[in-house]
Amino acid sequence: MRFAGIDIGSQTHVVAVVDETGQVLLKPQAVNEDAEGYRALVEALGSPQDVLVALEATGHYWKNLFAHLAAAGFSLALLNPVRTRRFAEEDLARTKTDSIDALGIARFAHQKRPRATPLPHAATEELRELVRLRERLVQDFGDRVRQLHRLVDLGFPEFTRHVKDLGSELACALLENYPTAEAFRAARPRTVAYLRYDGRHFVGRELAHALLEAAKVSVGAHHGEAWRVQVRYACEDLGVLRRRLKDLERDIEKKLEAHDVGTLLTTIDGIGPLTAARLIAEVGNPADFRDAKALAAYVGVVPGLSHSGKRTPSRAGLSPYGNARLRHALWMPTLTAVRKNPWLRRFYEGLRARGKLPKQALVAAMRKLLAAVYSVAKRRQPFTPLLPAAPSPNPSPCANA
Repeated sequence: MRFAGIDIGSQTHVVAVVDETGQVLLKPQAVNEDAEGYRALVEALGSPQDVLVALEATGHYWKNLFAHLAAAGFSLALLNPVRTRRFAEEDLARTKTDSIDALGIARFAHQKRPRATPLPHAATEELRELVRLRERLVQDFGDRVRQLHRLVDLGFPEFTRHVKDLGSELACALLENYPTAEAFRAARPRTVAYLRYDGRHFVGRELAHALLEAAKVSVGAHHGEAWRVQVRYACEDLGVLRRRLKDLERDIEKKLEAHDVGTLLTTIDGIGPLTAARLIAEVGNPADFRDAKALAAYVGVVPGLSHSGKRTPSRAGLSPYGNARLRHALWMPTLTAVRKNPWLRRFYEGLRARGKLPKQALVAAMRKLLAAVYSVAKRRQPFTPLLPAAPSPNPSPCANA
């Protein structure tokens, strides 16, 4: 058996190979990220039957190489860079180069024998790309709203007393036409009242009157073209992003319908299509984990108890390791599930009755929700909660005996 380690780079990769005794069979050599480099790499690795190729998940640079080697029949182990870094630290390594890293990854594969990583399912890969794109658009949308808040605070700070959400279609329609308090002062009440903001609804006389009265006494002092054009651009950007997010969410739901496990996850109360898509995007098939505890550990909702000497805290915080992106994405769905899912609500209320703090109980509920996710994916059946039978309202005398 041979063990190959590949240090991934943006344009150049470095490969090294060791045998079962740890002796170097192939000294570190560089290969380019192109067809000629891939051909040279396959030739250097030799027969795919008796070699395990280990490589780190470095950004997106590993994906083309992973797909090429998998298609060539190689067994591939995708490694967390944290594990290989800790492995290198065991030898107190003081020098770090691509060649040293490649050899270290090969020796890690030789000693730790990591499991081969399956080629990602095509539907899972597409869902992952769409979900990540949506996250970037949501971030862009939030950035634009924050920019708009700054501009409104300078030109018409009283506006947010009457229109709370600056990211709404109502706010954007008003500000795109009247960017500052000075622009509102020059507007006719009827024109503002009959302004459409979503193709169906009007601003209305009451809101129009309130905004015009507020504009008359506004303390906003920045009304020049420099501020007006920024407000208009921000509103235009928000409109574009809003439409893209709606289209993207429809695409995600369609892709989820073609994913067997993803569709089953939506049978759990509190997990909608977008949350199910996030789960699939981050973990693939939850049933691939060893058990529900391993899934919870991957997400990072396990206690990280730390006792040392006289330091013996009464409570254990969360482990510092885990998928923070997924943990953050599951927070609001867990809050929803605690309200809407009778099975999870009973579990949460039981923890609170035993004196657990709200946040502790919610983290435990998230772990319980992940256990349901694992069960549904493993059994390939819709979620069916098992609620204990309610006590009889009129117990018989024999029951009290």
